[in-house]
Amino acid sequence: MAINKLIAYEHIRRLGWPGVIGISLTLAVMFYTALMILPARERLQHSSVQAAQSQQYLSQVKSGILPPPTAEGGELETFLEMLPEQAEATRAIDQIYTQAQLQNIALARGEYSLGVDPKTRMARYQILLPVSGSYPQLRRFLHAVLDKVPALVLENVDLKRRNIADAQLDGRVRMTLYLSRRI
Repeated sequence: MAINKLIAYEHIRRLGWPGVIGISLTLAVMFYTALMILPARERLQHSSVQAAQSQQYLSQVKSGILPPPTAEGGELETFLEMLPEQAEATRAIDQIYTQAQLQNIALARGEYSLGVDPKTRMARYQILLPVSGSYPQLRRFLHAVLDKVPALVLENVDLKRRNIADAQLDGRVRMTLYLSRRI
């Protein structure tokens, strides 16, 4: 190893100060290129690809191939359009009672309350139903109701057994039906 250092020292001495400064500057430029210019070039290429994709998307929207993007705030309108109207609340409640009959679940008279939010043009129909049936029946009932009425949210299920050996459960189910109010 001592010989390699000696050879390197002789080459540097032969180059002199101007040669050493030239080699140092060349190494500095290579280092700068590797750390700064190459990543910047990649970012520029990525930006140009994104610009081309954006231009292609814009031309497809202008020609009618793709629908235009929705404006901000359009999500709420789309959501409200998917909800049933306030006048259709009885149909949704009938669906709850139909699913209960299909599962042989006894539904006692429930409590209903309507809440209206004028800012969002939504109505909330809160439903509290006393239920009675076996656990598998109640579970199938809840799954069927949530499947048939997508605007219905299950908030609380409170089930009790009178005796440990009983298969029959008594309880209450609290649900909220979200409705849209057309103005």
